[in-house]
Amino acid sequence: MEKRPFVALQALDELWFQVGGTLCNLSCTHCFVSCNPSNDSFKFLGLERVKRFLRESVDLGVKEYYFTGGEPFLNRELLPILEETLCYGPASVLTNGTVFQEKNVRELRRIADGSRYTLELRVSIDGPTAEINDPLRGAGAFDAALHGVDLLVQEGFLPIITVVQTWPEEQSLVLLAQFADVLRRRGYTRPRLKLLPTLRIGMEAMRTRGYTPEERVHAEMLEGYDVQRLICSHSRIVTDRGVAVCPILIEEPGAHLGETLADALTPFAVSHAACYTCYLYGSICVNASTASPGRDR
Repeated sequence: MEKRPFVALQALDELWFQVGGTLCNLSCTHCFVSCNPSNDSFKFLGLERVKRFLRESVDLGVKEYYFTGGEPFLNRELLPILEETLCYGPASVLTNGTVFQEKNVRELRRIADGSRYTLELRVSIDGPTAEINDPLRGAGAFDAALHGVDLLVQEGFLPIITVVQTWPEEQSLVLLAQFADVLRRRGYTRPRLKLLPTLRIGMEAMRTRGYTPEERVHAEMLEGYDVQRLICSHSRIVTDRGVAVCPILIEEPGAHLGETLADALTPFAVSHAACYTCYLYGSICVNASTASPGRDR
């Protein structure tokens, strides 16, 4: 019987919250969590539940907090949740950027200015043109997301634009440079871009393909490998069903580890198909490895 490839939690550096559940205003054809306007299989997290885990996180040494969904800004309690979280440490929100309004962006600015910790906004836009982005995210999503970026920049934020690579590798530098130029022309003078690999689960498995049987992590592959590259070695995520190992695998039953953070400190077998992508690319979910392509590099 083959030995399973377990990864121990080295330290709980980042704590994630599936604050938007699986509800989203978009139906992206490459979404690895299968979020859409009618998927409420995972519910919103409320302020009181988040507070409970924030308090528990202190003794465990959590250094920063991430909020994802679904679309987090559909949760009407997100702003007070962020204000509370910024009393504990830096926070990042992963959003599609299409539901921002001047009022809530001004409130985000007020919340950020009132904390000694940083508030990061990550906006998902999957290409420098509507012709590339909208077949993935829906008609009008490109213009709506760029408008959201405009509002953030006008309030002094430097949003990280996350771009899923759905094109051949050799096109990446050209397309990222083109994207940076698009953003500069709109007034975002030093844009931050983060390129992400596709995860072949959820909707993406239907759009293109799933993982092959050979695309798996085996125990011998971890020998001499820096496991700190894997998000499961330094993160956990809170959902309405308890604590899961990482934001990629929340729909996998075996990825849910317990009801408390203490329950979820156990090693995890990185034998799920999507673990293979993390093995290849490292901690793709966190904010590291952003750049401003083109002349600002």
